[in-house]
Amino acid sequence: MPDPIALVPLPRSVVWSEGVWQTDDPWEGLSVGLNDALPPTEYALSISPTGASLSAGSEAALADGRNTFAQIVTGASGQIPCVTISDRPKYAWRGLHIDVARHFLPIEELETFLDAMALHRLNVLHLHLTDDQGWRIEIKGYPRLTEVGAWRDQTLIGSMETPEESWTFDGTPHGGFYTQAELEGLVEYARRRGIMIVPEVDLPGHMQAAVAAYPELGNFPEKQVGVREVWGISDHVLGVSDEVFDFLRDVLTQVAGIFPAPYVHIGGDECPRTEWERSPAARAKLNEWGLTRISEIQGRFTQFASEVLREHGKRVIAWDEVLETHLPDDTIIMNWREAAGVRTAVDRGFQTIISTHDQTYLNYSQADPKDEPVALGSPHTVKDVYTAQFEPAKLSEDTQKLVLGLQAQLWSEYLPDAASFQYMAFPRLCALAERAWGSPEQSWEEFEERLRGHLPRLDAFGIRYRPLD
Repeated sequence: MPDPIALVPLPRSVVWSEGVWQTDDPWEGLSVGLNDALPPTEYALSISPTGASLSAGSEAALADGRNTFAQIVTGASGQIPCVTISDRPKYAWRGLHIDVARHFLPIEELETFLDAMALHRLNVLHLHLTDDQGWRIEIKGYPRLTEVGAWRDQTLIGSMETPEESWTFDGTPHGGFYTQAELEGLVEYARRRGIMIVPEVDLPGHMQAAVAAYPELGNFPEKQVGVREVWGISDHVLGVSDEVFDFLRDVLTQVAGIFPAPYVHIGGDECPRTEWERSPAARAKLNEWGLTRISEIQGRFTQFASEVLREHGKRVIAWDEVLETHLPDDTIIMNWREAAGVRTAVDRGFQTIISTHDQTYLNYSQADPKDEPVALGSPHTVKDVYTAQFEPAKLSEDTQKLVLGLQAQLWSEYLPDAASFQYMAFPRLCALAERAWGSPEQSWEEFEERLRGHLPRLDAFGIRYRPLD
C-alpha cells in the first residue's frame, strides 16, 4: 500500500485501502461530475480496483480534484493505488506571478509552468506583461509598442548592485511579445487545467518601454528615451495629457477582451513623481482636476483605470503603494512591501492577497549567494517558505475573510531563460503551494520527507529544479 506522504499538497482527508487499480490509461477510466450536495470548494475522489470517480461542488473544485488525480497517476506505470480523498483549499487565490517583461518567455515555456501549477493545485497565473524593460502584449492601433517597446538593445551583465562605473552589457538585443491570438490560446490552455490568468499592465510607473515607443505618452515628449537596459526604478512615467488617458482606455479595453478573468492588475508600484514635479502640464492638470498635491496624480490614474475596467465587468488589483492614495472601495490589494501591510489593508476593508517579498519572492537567493546564480535579496530557503507566518496574528473573523489568498513571485531581472525561472521556482513553489492549500499542519521534517518523494513528479514534467541540500 502506498504512503500518502508522497502527495503535495497533502489533502486533509486521505483513506488508503488495500489493492491497486490496474489500467494503462487512468484518465479513460475516471468518471467526473458535479455534486450539489458538496460545498462549492470541495471535491471527493475515490479510486478502487474497478475504476475512479471524482465529484465536486463546482467547476473550480472539479479542477482541483483532477489535479490531485494527476498527482497520483503521474509515473504510476499502470498500477494506481486505491484511495479515497475528500478535500478543499484554505485560500481561493493560490497564485504564481511570472515577470515576462524583464526577460521574455515563449508560450510553450509558460505552458510548462501552467502544467506544473496544475500539479500543485495553484489556480492563478499573474502575468506581468509590461515594464520599463519590455512591452510584451500586442495592442491594436499601437504597433510601435511591439516594434520598439518589446525590444531592448542590450542587457546589464551581473548584479546591478555593483558600482555603476563597473557595469558591463551583453551587447545582444533581447525581446519578444505575444499576439492577442497567442494569449487567447494560453488562456484556454490554462482554463483546461483549472487556472485563471490575470494580466498586469503596470501603470503609471514602470512605463519606460511604452514611452520609448510613443514619446508623446511621457512628460517630456521632446526627449526620446530607449527601452531600459538596466533594472531598478525609472523616472520615465506616464504623462497626464488627454492622449495618455485615451491610450490607457484602448489598452485596458483590449486587455479586458483578451482575458476573461474578472480582474486586471494595474501595478501602481514604485512610481516616482520626479517628472510630474518638473512638468508644467502636470501642474496645470492638477488645477483642472481640483487637486493640490502631486502625489494625488497617481490616485487619478487608479480611479480612471478602475472606471474603464468596471465598464468591462472587471475589478482592479494593485500593489500596496496604491493605499497611499484615494482608492475605489472594490480595489484588491496585493501586499508586497512588509508583512504589516496585510493588516493595514484588511483593517481598511480591502480584500488582500499576501505577496510579501521576504516570504514569497522566489527570485531571491535560495542559499549562500556565493554558491548560487546572481539573485536579489537575502537567502530564502524551502524551509523558510514552508515555515513562514504569512497571515498577521489575531486577525478578527471579519478581517480574516478579506484575505483572498497567497501568491509567489518570480521577478526576472536575473532570470535570463526558462531554466533559470524553473530553478528559482522549484522546489520552493511546492512549499508555498502546500501552505496556500492549507494542508494539515506538519513539521518541516515531515514535509521535507514528502517533498523528496514528490521530486520525481517534477522530473516527469521536465522541471529543472534546484536539488534539495
